[in-house]
Amino acid sequence: MTDPLVDGTRVGELVSVLTEHGKTVATAESLTAGMLAATIAGVAGASAVLRGGLVVYATDLKSTLGGVDRARLAEDGPVAASTARALAEGARERCGADWGVGLTGVAGPDAQGGQQVGTVFVGLAGASGTSVKELRLDGDRWTIRKSAVSVAVSELLGRVKETSGG
Repeated sequence: MTDPLVDGTRVGELVSVLTEHGKTVATAESLTAGMLAATIAGVAGASAVLRGGLVVYATDLKSTLGGVDRARLAEDGPVAASTARALAEGARERCGADWGVGLTGVAGPDAQGGQQVGTVFVGLAGASGTSVKELRLDGDRWTIRKSAVSVAVSELLGRVKETSGG
C-alpha cells in the first residue's frame, strides 16, 4: 500500500535507511504544516527514527520555535534559503536529531514577500553540514505542498545514503 501523500516506497525506504544506520530526523515546517513529519510517521517503524516536528506556519514562530535569527528573518523574509537553512538546523538542535529538515515556501494562491507561488526552499542539516535546495513547483496549494514533501523525502534519503556510505 502506498502513502496517499507521496510515494510510499520512498518514504518507507527513508525510514528503513535511517533505521539501518541508527539515525534520527526532525522537521521544522512552514508551508507543509507538519505534513512531512506526518508522512514519515505513517510508515511502520517510524518511531525509531522520527524525533518530532515543529509547525512554524506563523512568521514569528519561525524565530521563537524554529530558531531563525529575528534580524535575518526580518531582512530575508520567511520564504528564503536562509530561513530554510535555519529551520533545518533549529529542528535538528531543538529535537536532538541527527538530521533536520526545514521547509518554507509559498503554496498560494498569492505571492508572499516578493516570492512567487510555487517557490519552496528545502533545508537539510546533518553532521556533514547544511544544504538548501530551491524549488519552483507548479499546481494548486495541495499539489505544491505534496510535491515539497516528496522532494524533501527524496533529498533527505539521498543525503543519508551519501553520508552513510550506502
